[in-house]
Amino acid sequence: MAKTNPGRFFEDYAVGDVLEHAVPRTLSGGERAMYHALYPARHALASSDEFARACGLPGSPLDELIAFHTVFGKTVPDVSLNAVANLGYAEGRFLKPVYAGDTLTSESEVIGIKQNSNGKSGVVYVRTTGRNQRGEAVLEYVRWVMVRKGDLAAQAPQTVLPELRKAVDPADIVVPEGLDFSRYNFTQAGEPHRLADYEIGEKIDHVDGVTIEEAEHMLATRLWQNTAKVHFDATFRPDGQRLIYGGHIISLARALSFNGLANAQMIVALNGGAHANPCFSGDTIKAWSEVLDTAETTAPGVGAIRLRLVATKAGAEGFALQGADGKYLPDVLLDLDYWALMPV
Repeated sequence: MAKTNPGRFFEDYAVGDVLEHAVPRTLSGGERAMYHALYPARHALASSDEFARACGLPGSPLDELIAFHTVFGKTVPDVSLNAVANLGYAEGRFLKPVYAGDTLTSESEVIGIKQNSNGKSGVVYVRTTGRNQRGEAVLEYVRWVMVRKGDLAAQAPQTVLPELRKAVDPADIVVPEGLDFSRYNFTQAGEPHRLADYEIGEKIDHVDGVTIEEAEHMLATRLWQNTAKVHFDATFRPDGQRLIYGGHIISLARALSFNGLANAQMIVALNGGAHANPCFSGDTIKAWSEVLDTAETTAPGVGAIRLRLVATKAGAEGFALQGADGKYLPDVLLDLDYWALMPV
């Protein structure tokens, strides 16, 4: 009997499959320190216990993307070990803050499947839920991933494409219990801009850039226990290059967005996202954002802002995103649509 896990191939999935992912992960301040070493993350709510307490929370929650990467990493051996690429996200919601000491687990349900026309791979859609040690859901999201076939002669499954909402409705945003921005300290946060200072359609160049090093990318994938072969094994791709984990780009771009969006304190929903082009060590990442919408919440002093976050390679022109053919320009790496909480 084989003891090792070769990972699932496209023909191994069926709609309705429920995958309980192995290896619970207890998070600590170590993950926060490592996250802030890997990315230039400076949002005050995830940096300071005292700032967070002044905003009504019991302490500083871990960055939302720490929870996302941790839950995502659990899914890799069952969902994307044999992936060609992770393609996109939808219907993501952060349901509870995650604090140091919390233990996270994750579970995924296969909700869609479609074989590609080349017969060598297919796209698998999964809805993943991350839970804490009390069984409470802390986040949920849908992602779709292109997976290689192990047996090219395997019969193509019936196509099932899930109906996914284009955006999370503001009414479905979950504001952490107790969060209160009515006494928000703008000086400590780093910028004076509140929700009313942003206009729908406004675009913000975040100015700064980060050059990706092979060592830090490899450290990140190990930190999140992301074992996808395209990130680890230089022999897995014909070009001999290790593909940079898409979540690494998300965190870099989110951290760069501090310059201009320092008060977009908590990500509460992922409306959609696409990894538009591959990224490799040596690429320099820059970012810009577009304000898509704003909304009220019932929490005191707390509003919501919907943002499009775009990561590009350095040298990309202005705010260009797509060509005349509707396809992403080659220097665009990430197109992410999310809601964040901001003082009104």
